[in-house]
Amino acid sequence: MEAHLQDLRVEVHDDALAEAVRRDYRAAPVDSATRAALAYAEKLTLRPAEVGVEDVAALRRHGWSDRDVHDLAQAAAYFNYINRIADGLGVDLEPDMPPRAG
Repeated sequence: MEAHLQDLRVEVHDDALAEAVRRDYRAAPVDSATRAALAYAEKLTLRPAEVGVEDVAALRRHGWSDRDVHDLAQAAAYFNYINRIADGLGVDLEPDMPPRAG
């Protein structure tokens, strides 16, 4: 999670915004289209079997193109995949990252 937070900081150039999104994207100062994209990514991560055409339609209503939705799904799926590979192999965190809980 910390590595992804650092990636977000680099992308948005705003440490406070990145931290607000990390804490709770629902309360973070982002526009409704971004909030919808974050909700989609969360659902795809936590409840992938529940994601369907209605979720894509909701993103379209917020102005996301089919290509945008595709890219969002690819990015969320990739981060989920690579995190599971790292966790499953017991990959050590980078030296400057805080230790894992537990």
